[in-house]
Amino acid sequence: MIIAVGMAYSASAQNDVVTKLFNDYYNNPDFTKVSVSSKMFELFTNIEPGDENEKEVLEAISKLKGLKVIATDSAKNAGKLYADAIKKISGNGYEELMEVKDAQENMKFMIKEGNGIINELVMVVGGNKSFYVMSLYGEIDLKKISKLSKSMNIKGMERLGQLDKREQE
Repeated sequence: MIIAVGMAYSASAQNDVVTKLFNDYYNNPDFTKVSVSSKMFELFTNIEPGDENEKEVLEAISKLKGLKVIATDSAKNAGKLYADAIKKISGNGYEELMEVKDAQENMKFMIKEGNGIINELVMVVGGNKSFYVMSLYGEIDLKKISKLSKSMNIKGMERLGQLDKREQE
């Protein structure tokens, strides 16, 4: 019983910080909010894979529990929003995975792990007027998620492909 309660608490706490950020901007009309439930991911698993690549993508999807995104392209204070989000997320058990900075925007990927399994992948992006926070949670295999993101054309997630190249070096 203690294990079941611990697992339930871990699952609900897993997305606390991003859920809080999501809720902070939920009623702001300048932000687009997206929330995908585990049921939606479940529906994808009923698709018959056409090839090995599709099979891997569907396998990755089957282990996901949800996706949350908040985004705006019209933030007057995008740099501050980015810095505040990084500060809130970094102090809550997340480990930095990768950071990308260029003249247009800053991007940081962070993960939360438990028992060697990635439970959540968070991407935070802040640019001139753009600000995005994406949280993907469940059981995450970065290589498969990278393939998934390419097929779904999720902005910024193509950078995860760079992790594969770094691991091979």
